[in-house]
Amino acid sequence: MAVLDDLLEDLAAESGVLDALVSPLDAAAWRTETPAPGWTIAHQIAHLAWTDRVAALAARDPDAFNAMLTRALQEGGAGFVDQQAEHGARLEPAELLAAWRADRHDLATALPEVPPGGKLPWFGPPMGAATMATARLMETWAHGQDIADALGVRREPTARLRNVAHLGVRTRDFAFVQRGLPVPDAEFRIELTAPDGGSWSWGPETATERVTGPALDFCLLVAQRRHRDDLAVQAVGNQADQWLDIAQVFAGPSGPGRSKGQFA
Repeated sequence: MAVLDDLLEDLAAESGVLDALVSPLDAAAWRTETPAPGWTIAHQIAHLAWTDRVAALAARDPDAFNAMLTRALQEGGAGFVDQQAEHGARLEPAELLAAWRADRHDLATALPEVPPGGKLPWFGPPMGAATMATARLMETWAHGQDIADALGVRREPTARLRNVAHLGVRTRDFAFVQRGLPVPDAEFRIELTAPDGGSWSWGPETATERVTGPALDFCLLVAQRRHRDDLAVQAVGNQADQWLDIAQVFAGPSGPGRSKGQFA
């Protein structure tokens, strides 16, 4: 449970940073457009609230989650996630903010209740409680980036990015499967420079397929919050190079991402 406890602490800290960013905003500012087409700041927070809510449902009652997912697909098709964001964005900002706070608190109490080794159903592959906490941290950080970009705010990168980078590495094969491409047969070496100047690495040192760069840039790439050409992430090897073009750390279909030079 120590790993999960640490992840939940990081998730709470990341949520707190975003909460502090949006809580002072007036109603007009909540309607500010973000880099995600059609999504305002309210849509971003509504999405986080709803996803935290259904993640808690998956942790406590997998059958109920699967039934919800079946209904959602039948009623809303592939766009049901956007529909939920649209619904939540109609709430008054104070009500929406209160809902997000309650939903993320409920998730933090639900995940420790998952039996050891238990898997939660999800929109992508099933995952354990620790992986779910990592995924929620990633989404909170990624959607928080959209909000920070909309407000013209630069957030200070922290050691919490290691969780996002770790998930980005683990989802390498998923990115290829999503696009119907052959999964790489080679092991990769990923070496990233941490925000404090230290080094984070994954994979064997002898691997010939390699990815290097700042951890922040790698996280922005796998979360598709920046175009690859605008980042200092480098690949050695054809398979590693192909991965950087398609990397995605989130479940579901890949979006259009961000345009080259959009945040220059």
